Formats: sequence, structure tokens, C-alpha cells
Amino acid sequence: MSFFISDAMAQAEGAAGGDPLLGLLFPIGLIIILYFLMIRPQVKRQKQHKALVDGLSKGDEVLTMGGVAGRVTDLGDNFAKLEVADNVVIKIRRQAVEAVLPKGSLKEL
Repeated sequence: MSFFISDAMAQAEGAAGGDPLLGLLFPIGLIIILYFLMIRPQVKRQKQHKALVDGLSKGDEVLTMGGVAGRVTDLGDNFAKLEVADNVVIKIRRQAVEAVLPKGSLKEL
């Protein structure tokens, strides 16, 4: 009985011949697809967010990632002060700004 098993193993070893470049084609294709579907859009979003944060100025009406809406009263290198109500000012990280709202949006709220 062990005679048949060794014959089967010997046959499987001989059948493994082929083009090694063809074996690399599938993993390389997966990496390319991953790049275009996941990595590239994320890098694009990061660049847009960095441009938004760098373009902040006093008087801009913004919405933070936490959902707080306010008007920028002061800007530092890493932090900004938002006026969220009359005489109520909070300090946030500049990176926490999610969107700049159109002028007059806070009056509607």
C-alpha cells in the first residue's frame, strides 16, 4: 500500500513545471487593483483635507469632525479658536475641521 502513495507523490512533484512569471502576474495584478481602488483615493482625500486646513482664515464658518459648528476667531499653527455661541469660545485642533461652511450658515442654525 505504501508503494502506491509514493508513486502518487512522485507524479505530483513532476507536474509543477511552468513559467515563473505567470505565477507572479496574479499577485502583481492584485497590488495594482488595490492601489487604484483604495490607496490612491485615500491619498487624494488627505491632500484635499490638508489644503482645506491650510486655507482656514479668521471669520470662516466651519464644522468639526465632532459635529460642532462655529466661527473661527483665532488661528495658531496647530490650534484654532471657535466661537460656537455668543461669548462662548472653544479651542480645537486645526486637523479636526471637517468642512468650511458657506457664509451665513450659522445664522440658519
